[in-house]
Amino acid sequence: MNAVPQTIVPETRHDEENALLEVRGLRTEFRAAGGTVCAVNDVSLAVRRGKVLGVVGESGSGKSVTARSILRMVPEPGRVVGGEVLFEGRDLLGLSEPNMRALRGSEIAMVFQDPQSALNPVLTVGYQVAEALIVHGVDRRTARRRALELLQQVGIPDAERRIDDYPYQFSGGMRQRVVIAIALAGSPSLLIADEPTTALDVTIQAQILRLLGRLRDELDIAVLMITHDMGVVAETCDDVVVMYGGRVVEQGPAEMIFSRQEHPYTADLLKAMPRMDEDGMRRLPAIPGAPPDPAALPSGCAFHPRCRLAEDECRTTVPELAPRGGTGQAAACWVTGRGAAIPPLDRAPADGGDRPGPGGTSLLSVENVRVNVASERRSLFGRPDPVYAVDGVSLSVAGGETVGLVGESGCGKSTLARTIVGINRPAEGTVRVGPDGVDAFTGAGTRPLRSTVQYVFQDPYASLNPRRTVRQSLGEALEMRGVPRGARAAEASELMRRVGLNEGYLDRYPHAFSGGQRQRIGIARALAVQPKVLICDEPVSALDVSIQAQIINLLESLRDDLGLGYLFIAHDLSVVRHLSDRVAVMYLGKIVETGPVDAVYSSPQHPYTVALMSSSPAPDTTARDRERIVLTGDLPSPKNPPSGCRFRTRCPIGPLTHPERRICAEEEPPLAETPHGQLAACHFASEMAVLS
Repeated sequence: MNAVPQTIVPETRHDEENALLEVRGLRTEFRAAGGTVCAVNDVSLAVRRGKVLGVVGESGSGKSVTARSILRMVPEPGRVVGGEVLFEGRDLLGLSEPNMRALRGSEIAMVFQDPQSALNPVLTVGYQVAEALIVHGVDRRTARRRALELLQQVGIPDAERRIDDYPYQFSGGMRQRVVIAIALAGSPSLLIADEPTTALDVTIQAQILRLLGRLRDELDIAVLMITHDMGVVAETCDDVVVMYGGRVVEQGPAEMIFSRQEHPYTADLLKAMPRMDEDGMRRLPAIPGAPPDPAALPSGCAFHPRCRLAEDECRTTVPELAPRGGTGQAAACWVTGRGAAIPPLDRAPADGGDRPGPGGTSLLSVENVRVNVASERRSLFGRPDPVYAVDGVSLSVAGGETVGLVGESGCGKSTLARTIVGINRPAEGTVRVGPDGVDAFTGAGTRPLRSTVQYVFQDPYASLNPRRTVRQSLGEALEMRGVPRGARAAEASELMRRVGLNEGYLDRYPHAFSGGQRQRIGIARALAVQPKVLICDEPVSALDVSIQAQIINLLESLRDDLGLGYLFIAHDLSVVRHLSDRVAVMYLGKIVETGPVDAVYSSPQHPYTVALMSSSPAPDTTARDRERIVLTGDLPSPKNPPSGCRFRTRCPIGPLTHPERRICAEEEPPLAETPHGQLAACHFASEMAVLS
């Protein structure tokens, strides 16, 4: 039985006078037939007026349940069983349900992670914003007028015209702005934002974070931001709470948390993040294992099975959250509580010493590929005009090489990937595979394509058949390779070992695995046919930071051990920087910059590349004042791309700011070599090198 001491709330800057929200000893349980699960256990935190509190931690740490507990929105069979939630001195847990309903939206509002599911698809955005006012007694005419003001306030362009549009007519970033407008409708003093930028591109994420910062400064709104992105926390939050296993394990001012961690989990979480200013010559220091199951927490400190500093006391007794150093920081760790420092966690060198590096032979070659995504069917008005989601793209991948492909959603990255593996057919151009350069779209190229190139999907659960065991899924791939039935069991066991899983898992179904384990199984299935190239389409974007580091290290080891080539698609530029040898930046169906990763990251030549990099949050509070180029607007439609340079409608050095630069609208810039060694498609490429 764990000894659970009373939490000592540290003396921090969250004095009662300045705290808008105080949570004290919050405990939330879920009761089911199998027993009671304590998802939030003795959590205390405070949000100051006009400040941003970041709540971070891996999946299952209790972040979202804490937020829902504050608003009394915990789904059944969950219930808040202890603690206080004081908002402006009132205990929300003691309010009647009618009073609580009146408070939600008017004084405390919530911004959800997925704006697509938060908005009603059959109602206009204007009506949905106005509805948030109407339910609180505002007449319809006043509510519509206020809805227009709110849409303008959150930066919806041409709001007068777009107020009667439907959610499907908005981009992801614009939908998130609408959700924020709905949250602001009641003029709340506290916003609870649950992963508000996780599903967004880095450029749109930068817009939303800037918007939240402006709202905080102009309206003095406090924000409780739940996120797993430590870069977002470093750049936007004043204070930080770190959760693990349903408890707060560290909290304090953001500057202190990032400069001197007092809990090993916080320190290792920060170290596990790839950074844009570090190369991939060393493996990421991944936290071993996986976050604990809230229904079966280990005894003592929940982090001790994964902790490199764990001692006997850590395994038996839950540490209290105690002040450290008189700076407002507190941590729940027996080891650092006795004054021990957390030793630096050096990045391990790549397995086997020096990395072999890319081979000279191209195993995948894409030549001037165009992909028409318009319907091929004729209508009464004839065949529709072509819509080229990929418009003249060329690239190659050699054995042992990783080519990173980056760009916003809708730029054509995944369309290109699906075309390479034969899901889409190119309207023009060729895809050649293998050392002999076989055309993949001829009759003789089908089998070489399947045996040479395999796909690793973003969502491993959706890509695995839920009704097949791991053994059956691997067996199907091994059968395609021609492995005799009698040899498949040994091959399947070897594949599991190679991706770091126990062969005893072979007879389990996908639902029995964590996200990281499922992604390992997806990689094992891709390796079953002994491919030469893997197309990795956002393979780590849905994973926690610590699990992401494990999968990145696995991919690196497989590449170096087996000589695999990777086309690695991602929107996280730090991950691409860590893994890649070369990088290609894609915008509206075209490659706008490409070259060695060191050259592109150290001196980006295209303004779009510069904007992507300056928009990427860094896990460093000292970088808050760095120069940023935050793009306005959204990616144009490939159905009607701009003339000349496709980026000119958003370019910070194009006709928007320099009307005399008509060449940008009249002539498409060629992909030409720059003095730094990469290729860039910009009439004024060298100018961006100075601005960056």
